[in-house]
Amino acid sequence: MRLRSLAGEIDERAERAFAPLRGNPLADRVFYAASHAAEFSACWHVVSLGMAAASPSLRPQAARLTVALGVESVLVNAMIKPLFKRERPDLIEGAPKLRRPKTSSFPSGHASSAAMAAVLLSEAIPGLRPVWLAASFIVGTSRVHARMHHGTDVAAGAVLGTALGFVVKRLAPLP
Repeated sequence: MRLRSLAGEIDERAERAFAPLRGNPLADRVFYAASHAAEFSACWHVVSLGMAAASPSLRPQAARLTVALGVESVLVNAMIKPLFKRERPDLIEGAPKLRRPKTSSFPSGHASSAAMAAVLLSEAIPGLRPVWLAASFIVGTSRVHARMHHGTDVAAGAVLGTALGFVVKRLAPLP
C-alpha cells in the first residue's frame, strides 16, 4: 500500500507541474506534436529509414532499431500492459485530439519506445546523443501533458525502455 501511495503522490506532483503549461500555445504545439509523431513509434522508424538511406554503414544500426522497436511494442503492449489494469487520466476538455489507446495506462509505451530508441540511436550516432535524449524526454513527458498517462506510467516506461535498449545492445552487438 505504501508503494501505491508514493506513486499517487508522484502522479499528483507531475500533474501539478504540467497544469500551468496546458493551454500554452507553444507547449501544446510541442507536446501534442511529439505525442502524435511517436504513435506506433513512427518518428523512430522515420529516423531509422533516414539512417539507412543516408549511409550504408548505418544500415545495421537502422535494421536493429526497427526490429527492436517491433519487439518492444509486442513486449510492452501485448505482454506487460495486460498485467496492469490502470486507468488513464481523464481527458482535458477542448484539448487537441490524440488517439486514446484502450490498453492499460501502465507503463507508457511511448516512453518505453522513446527511451529504447534513444539508447540505440546514441550508439549509432553518438554525436547526436543530446538530441536523442531530448527527443525521448519530450515524447515521454508529452504523454503526461496530454493526459494520456500518469507520471509514474511515463517513468516506468522510460526505465523499461532504457533497460531494453541495453539488452538489445548486449544481445545484438554491432561490429
